[in-house]
Amino acid sequence: MSEMSKRSTIYFEPEIHHALRVKAANTHQSVSEVVNEAVRLALREDAEDLSAFEERAEEATLSYEALLKDLKLHGKL
Repeated sequence: MSEMSKRSTIYFEPEIHHALRVKAANTHQSVSEVVNEAVRLALREDAEDLSAFEERAEEATLSYEALLKDLKLHGKL
């Protein structure tokens, strides 16, 4: 663990903790490394989602009713 690391206490369900320990052992990593990797991935996915929302912010919206009407018009419903 580097000097820049921060310590936190996290409570896992027993089954999740067991799975983490097994994965850590199989990948020759610590549980902390496995958890940090998973959190980084989740945060990266969030950033990608937010970016996609920003890119599409100017797009016209379609109401649910209009969507249903369009599907009926094109024989999809």
